[in-house]
Amino acid sequence: MIEKLSTKAIVIFDIDGVVRDVSGSYRRAIADTVEYFTEQAYRPTPLDIDQLKSEGIWNNDWEASQELIYRYFVAQGQSREQLQLDYNAIVAFFQSRYRGTDPDNWTGYICDEPLLLQPCYLEELTQASIAWGFFSGATRGSANYILEKRLGLQSPVLIAMEDAPGKPDPTGLFATVRQLENGLDETPAIIYVGDTVADMYTVGKAREINPHRSWIGVGVLPPHVQETPARRDSYGETLLAAGATIVLSNVEELNSVKIQEIVNGH
Repeated sequence: MIEKLSTKAIVIFDIDGVVRDVSGSYRRAIADTVEYFTEQAYRPTPLDIDQLKSEGIWNNDWEASQELIYRYFVAQGQSREQLQLDYNAIVAFFQSRYRGTDPDNWTGYICDEPLLLQPCYLEELTQASIAWGFFSGATRGSANYILEKRLGLQSPVLIAMEDAPGKPDPTGLFATVRQLENGLDETPAIIYVGDTVADMYTVGKAREINPHRSWIGVGVLPPHVQETPARRDSYGETLLAAGATIVLSNVEELNSVKIQEIVNGH
């Protein structure tokens, strides 16, 4: 007789702003890219980038960079049709800043990203019979760099940019759940932990498509919004309005006890 596994909950983590602080890397690369393609006329502030992200459809930072460039020129009286931006050139410039210029030896901003969780936190979840994995809009190379090289995880369950449509499409979330449920004899609650409106919208869309499961969105405040109380409160309210059940200051606050509380109260 094959023994069926059981788990109390499934927790799926976004990566950027949750597992690693990207304010000095991805967001810095967005600002660099927009500044370069507007010929130094406009460098978006962290608030500018957050306001764009709060629209819930700019999870892809290459597309976000392109959109900010378009909006700058449209505000100057040009039309999008006139501009004909070269998306591939935008991506290439962005990557040269984020990864660096050597494809075999990354030297860019990615190398200096502070970690927002430690491996022992994930071990504690495992010991508490909580399954976990990752669904991120980051490229697989970038995600694996942080998960395997920096955190030392061994082949974690990961659905990355190349594997699914961009958020808020929940296809990648469903795919992550399927991998984590392989061999389970039950359908536990699913918690998705993210730092953006798009992450919370993803949970809402998952609930619409599969209302028979318990889908819970947990918001995490990225470090760059915690510098002032007003900014922190405003960002937290935005996540709650987008569907977050709770908003935390750091992902490690979501320990096994807190997870049980959230699941029981949902």
